[in-house]
Amino acid sequence: MIVLAGFVIGLIYGGLLARKRKGKPLDILQYAVIYGLIGALTGLFATILTHRILM
Repeated sequence: MIVLAGFVIGLIYGGLLARKRKGKPLDILQYAVIYGLIGALTGLFATILTHRILM
């Protein structure tokens, strides 16, 4: 769940950031996907860390 939440938050943040910088639609898509992947990776590490601490 943390991974999906990170992905969605990253998508939203990346899309808004690219739109703020006056990007074209493909720029907005690229920013959204990259920030989504960064958010998903952060969520993955958070999940692994949480499981290691609790066990």
